[in-house]
Amino acid sequence: MLKHLFLGAAALLAVAVSPAAAQTAICYNCPPEWADWASQLRAIKQDTGVTVPHDNKNSGQSLAALIAEKANPVADVVYLGGPFGIQAKAAGVTAPYRPANWDEVPADMKDPDGHWVTIHSGTLGFFVNRDALGGKPVPQSWADLLKPDYAGMVGYLDPTSAAVGYVGAVAVNLALGGDYDSFDKAIGWFRDLHRNSPIVPKQTSYARVLSGEIPILLDYDFNAYRAMHTDKAPVEFVIPAEGTVAVPYVMALVANGPNPDHGKTVLDFVLSDKGQGLWANAFMRPVRAGAMAPDLAAKFLPAADYARARAVDLDRMAAAQKGFTDRYLADVN
Repeated sequence: MLKHLFLGAAALLAVAVSPAAAQTAICYNCPPEWADWASQLRAIKQDTGVTVPHDNKNSGQSLAALIAEKANPVADVVYLGGPFGIQAKAAGVTAPYRPANWDEVPADMKDPDGHWVTIHSGTLGFFVNRDALGGKPVPQSWADLLKPDYAGMVGYLDPTSAAVGYVGAVAVNLALGGDYDSFDKAIGWFRDLHRNSPIVPKQTSYARVLSGEIPILLDYDFNAYRAMHTDKAPVEFVIPAEGTVAVPYVMALVANGPNPDHGKTVLDFVLSDKGQGLWANAFMRPVRAGAMAPDLAAKFLPAADYARARAVDLDRMAAAQKGFTDRYLADVN
């Protein structure tokens, strides 16, 4: 009798637990405050039944975790700044998969073998809380950020770990006349900035800008526009006078992940009409042409400002990253 009761309870437990577990996909680097992942993950759950828990890693932390877990992966999909996608493929932690609408993604925005695909892009600049400046003017250039007036006010994510941090390094380096073979310009700028006591967090800092704790953050246009138009915060976005870069963000299926079918469902969704529309609603540039409505595009800075943003060379950027990181740790940090 006890045996039958035990078996019956086990069967009921399996029915109660298995469906929920089976409908989960683990995504590394899907933080709710960044790029409005919260809305995207809610929509994935609603439309597909797949639950994707929030994850607050950055790109570098995610890649390090994938490599450490390579023999026994935990994640099913991963979201990365463009260069990290190339590095993840090279590390053997991604699997080939061509999501729905793959053919609508430009060739230079995806791995030819299907190991990663761009889902949206952003332009790096200054995300500024005007009220937190204490009456000082909104900075308009990389040079402005070095002025004593902005001491203790400028933040940037750790460029040795966070994708947006490294993008900032590439942006200032190219804007000041450097190239992918030499980061002397960026290292010099960071050293000068450190005399101004910058704030250097490792994780996304959207809320810290809105609160005024970080008055000026090197960040993407989409986060600033979301703050302006959705959260109605007293902020603005500045494309620096010397220039900047626009960078794709990519997703990949994790090699030998525990739930590959649900991981594929997630990748299909983020490139679907609805998924791309959600990225556009959060002020990102969807990778599929025509996914952004004209009324949303009108909320961006004028095209003349965006003319100062250049596209990055993802392969060269990925190849240069370790050399930059080593120099930053030795000469700046």
